[in-house]
Amino acid sequence: MSKQKVVVGMSGGVDSSVTAWLLKEQGYDVVGLFMKNWEDDGEYCSTRQDWIDVVSVADLIGIDVEAVNFAAEYKDRVFAEFLREYSAGRTPNPDVLCNVEIKFKAFLDHAMSLGAETIATGHYARVREQDGLFQLLKATDSTKDQSYFLHRLNQAQLSKTLFPLGEIPKTQVREIAAQIGLPNAKKKDSTGICFIGERPFREFLNRYLPTKPGPMKTPDGKVVGEHIGLAFYTFGQRKGIGIGGAKDGSGEPWFVADKDMALNTLYVVQGHDHPWLLSDTLVAGNTSWVTGFAPDEGVACGAKTRYRQQGAACRFVGADEGRFALRFNEAQWAVTPCQSAVLYQGDVCLGGGIIKQAAAQSAREDALASPQVALR
Repeated sequence: MSKQKVVVGMSGGVDSSVTAWLLKEQGYDVVGLFMKNWEDDGEYCSTRQDWIDVVSVADLIGIDVEAVNFAAEYKDRVFAEFLREYSAGRTPNPDVLCNVEIKFKAFLDHAMSLGAETIATGHYARVREQDGLFQLLKATDSTKDQSYFLHRLNQAQLSKTLFPLGEIPKTQVREIAAQIGLPNAKKKDSTGICFIGERPFREFLNRYLPTKPGPMKTPDGKVVGEHIGLAFYTFGQRKGIGIGGAKDGSGEPWFVADKDMALNTLYVVQGHDHPWLLSDTLVAGNTSWVTGFAPDEGVACGAKTRYRQQGAACRFVGADEGRFALRFNEAQWAVTPCQSAVLYQGDVCLGGGIIKQAAAQSAREDALASPQVALR
């Protein structure tokens, strides 16, 4: 009886390396695939070293490996969208788009062309089949759970995907790597995305987006400084604003609170809990549901509006033409347009959408008098 063939996306990191080893141990016919998603631009991108690490690991565990160049697809499907959103003053999440367009589309298609029955990655998440539907679940290691970045995967993609690390703590993954002698056992986890690397983020954006300085104002219209370009700031940002300490002697730190693209104005406020930074409702678009359909209106769920946070208790107000609204039990801090709002019920990831707007406490009753108004 022939072994089931699985193609593993290998990045050169310890997670994907242990993933490949685990599947080999479980009896799969494992093939490693290294994706080059960015053309080298000198000192910042570690593609060459990553490829060396992949080859070394493949040799040690005894599997075939090949490299495939998806740089053109990445530039067209991910990076172009990344620049469009930043140019419009929004803060996109390229990791979510990369998973949908590259790792679970271009990579999946290529793997199937190689005769694979399934693919696998080193993501910390789980897949469960229940009543004929595939569910996306959080990883058992809550500190490493990556289901947030995978929430746009559909039934066809999940049915062909394995996440071997979903049940394993990160500490155990490191232990396995050391025990079997992986050459990259102590390699640090990658931070950020390859085309940015370890360089300062503003330095990177400067290569692609023009700077257009403008006024930095408080909510009452007082000018307190000058920004270098709205694309270089994100909602809730504290560091790098460039106006130093408190201007009114209060000692409170400054935060980015809003952008007026038409007037090229950046609004800043003082204090972490300033009303402009708090929202108890949001509207999201570009929705994607793991099972193919939205939750029932009024259902209670938890929602993440950024990766590094616990799910906030909320109620699903309703869905309409690819949009939905959420009403939080408690106001949430720095709900950022263009980031993903991802919904959960327990460990089950339902899906989510791209945040379009959020309403502050003071605006809630007027703006969201009814579910229908919330989606207008």
